This record gives sequence, structure tokens and C-alpha cells, in this order.
Amino acid sequence: MTATILIVDDSRMVRTLVRGALEAGGFNVVEAIHGAHALTQLDRQTPDLMITDVNMPEMDGLTLVERVRPQARFAQLPILMLTTETAEDLKQRGRQAGANGWMVKPFSPTQLRETVALVLERARSGALFAKKSGSSAGSDGRR
Repeated sequence: MTATILIVDDSRMVRTLVRGALEAGGFNVVEAIHGAHALTQLDRQTPDLMITDVNMPEMDGLTLVERVRPQARFAQLPILMLTTETAEDLKQRGRQAGANGWMVKPFSPTQLRETVALVLERARSGALFAKKSGSSAGSDGRR
């Protein structure tokens, strides 16, 4: 079964780059232009993974994660932050909100595909949401 990835970014160029990288890896892609739009997309379908930017109009990515994670049907949804932000306080807020990883732009298509595949593998094995004893793989954009 091919995984479906929801990408949330207000930049059309970034969405195009992410879509191209993921589709080249065999993933299906659904897009949203900001957090509020992502909530609408999530009402329509549950993806296998969500990738979101932090800084967006209408609703930023951290608020999106804070809104999505408490919902039972999204409790096990893998969420990656893909952003230019590197501040430790934002990464910490992302972890507290329930993000499973943090990648910094710019990214290589190969790095993105490998990170997505790793997160999906860990989610399917149950390791992604197992009780955490340290930082999760990929939480700082590295594995």
C-alpha cells in the first residue's frame, strides 16, 4: 500500500519541491496551504504522515500540531516539522505539541524521502509512539 503524505506549507515552491521529492519515492501527496486548510484536508482523509512548516498565515504549524494531536484519530499520526527555524525553544514546543521530527530547510530530496521512510517504518512497528526514553530519531533533522 502506498503511503499518503499531507504537506502543509504556504510556499507554493516548497510544496512543489516536497511533492516532487515524495512522488519520486512512490508516495501519494495531498497539499494544504496553511494550518487551517490542513484541518479541512484532515476532515476529508487521514494521511499516513503529515509534514508541516512552522511559519504560515491563518494557522502556524505548531498550533496545527497542538490542535491535531489530542484528537483520538490522529494520536498515532506521524508528524514532521519541515522549516527554516532552528531555535531550540521552537523545537521543544514542537516536541511538546507532539511532533515526531524536525527537519531544516533547505533539504535534499533524498534526505526527505529517507526521513519519511524511517518515520513511517517506526510508526508501523509501534516504535514511534512507544514510551520515549530520549530523543526520537530525526527529531533534529538528523538520524
